[in-house]
Amino acid sequence: MPVHRNAYRKSFLLIIIFLVLISVTFVVALFVSYNLTAKYVENEFGSKKIDVLEQTIKPYNDFFQNKIPEITSYQGFLDSASAAKYAASVFHDYAFVRSIVFYDVLIGSKAPITIRRNNLDISVRSIYQYWYKKGKVFGAKRISPSDESDFKEMAVKLNNYIAFSDTSRVSSQDELFKTFWNVKPNKISYTNILRREDIKIYRDLQQRNTVKASYKQNMMTFHLDPYQLKIKNTHHELYQNVSIQPVVYDPVDSEGDKLITEVSFPGSFSDYKLYFSSEHGYLANEINKRFMPIGAVVLLISLFLVLIGWLIYRNLNVNIKLFKLQYDFINNFTHEFKTPVSVIKIAGSNLRGDGELTERQRKHYGKILDEEADKLNDLMNKLLSFTQLENKSITLKKEEIMVEDFVSRYTETFKIKYPDFKLNAQITGVQTFYTDPVLLGSVFQNLIENAYKYSHPQKKELSINITHKKGDIVFSFVDKGIGIPKEEVNNIFKKFYRIENQYNQNGSVGLGLAFCKELVNFMDGEIVVHSKVNEGSEFIVTLPYEN
Repeated sequence: MPVHRNAYRKSFLLIIIFLVLISVTFVVALFVSYNLTAKYVENEFGSKKIDVLEQTIKPYNDFFQNKIPEITSYQGFLDSASAAKYAASVFHDYAFVRSIVFYDVLIGSKAPITIRRNNLDISVRSIYQYWYKKGKVFGAKRISPSDESDFKEMAVKLNNYIAFSDTSRVSSQDELFKTFWNVKPNKISYTNILRREDIKIYRDLQQRNTVKASYKQNMMTFHLDPYQLKIKNTHHELYQNVSIQPVVYDPVDSEGDKLITEVSFPGSFSDYKLYFSSEHGYLANEINKRFMPIGAVVLLISLFLVLIGWLIYRNLNVNIKLFKLQYDFINNFTHEFKTPVSVIKIAGSNLRGDGELTERQRKHYGKILDEEADKLNDLMNKLLSFTQLENKSITLKKEEIMVEDFVSRYTETFKIKYPDFKLNAQITGVQTFYTDPVLLGSVFQNLIENAYKYSHPQKKELSINITHKKGDIVFSFVDKGIGIPKEEVNNIFKKFYRIENQYNQNGSVGLGLAFCKELVNFMDGEIVVHSKVNEGSEFIVTLPYEN
């Protein structure tokens, strides 16, 4: 019989191409994502330096914006003692302040160091220097050329401000900064900001030069050491080493294959910069750390695609099996109908013929018609019952049966039907049983029929053992047939499924065992099978016992 080629065919080449495509896509995705991650980390290496700068320079900004302007609150009344106390608070909070020079300034009076501009004298009465050493503040009077130069610069700007500022409005921040601040490399000078009332008084001194009066003004110069700034490396994952270096520092030859970047300090630290360096291996650790989640996502996506491919393959495989089952079912079902119909047709033609029939011939043809009609009826009933079971459209009609009589009826029937069939039954511990005799009878009929059909001609034997076990009644059907391959055991109870062998090429549609399982399940029981090829099979039906 020629083997039928299914309309659905497996293409292992397509499967291999799909797997190769997924693998190549996975590798390319990993390569691209790793390079993008590396590029992103390198870009961060160049951009995150601003965060480190902001955190490092934060104490300086606080000092510049908040601590220095406190001098204005004294309104010129600082003396050497209060200036020392102020200096102590500065040294305590801002380690980068190396020393402080305090100028006791007089406006409108002359002293050894005096700047006269616009008919107004601004002089310094005394100069004190304060420094911090071993947890203590030290101070002393001093006058050095640099101190005198700082004072003169501030005095000139202050004199011009008094002479030309607009007292009808509040001075802008830019005007105040240009007048009362003097920012130089590593040094900041500051004079307390004048009120508009004070400016009017000083202008009166300019116009009335004969009036002898003087007013105190405070000025301080802060000498700073940028190397005392505490570097706050907020991105240790990017920067292996961070140091403070002069702006002109550029050790290109000594850095080798390191990544380097830099950013300059603002204000009085503008001659210095933060210098960042990291070895490539150091950044590689961060790249790998960030790449791992991305790689995991890529892997999950690839596995998801493989899963989709497998589901598609499985669906196609199921379709192939369904197609084969449907084809075999139609083929065998047609054959099952065709054979009885053909026999009935022949017998009918003989009965209808013109020749005279003897009584024996008439009975013979009648028997043939009766048997073939029974076969057709049995096949139709089986299909109808199967459909009713699946749709739950039948009811369980229980009645008490005598187990021994019930079993004997079927064994005797099959002994008559198949004289070469050796049937024996053994009943232990049970006499009566409440069940649906029609449904249970169908189970018996199908299992006994299978035992005869799938046995070698010399081993057509079946033992039926019935026992009572833990509230259940157990029916065991043990034959010495051809057995069932291990890989097929899980499929034999599927509808339309047939194991390919010499015994079921004709006369089987794959409904018998599936019908048995549906019947047993409908009766709240279970059916299992144990089998060895060429040794036989045991079908065990377990039903709830009611007496």
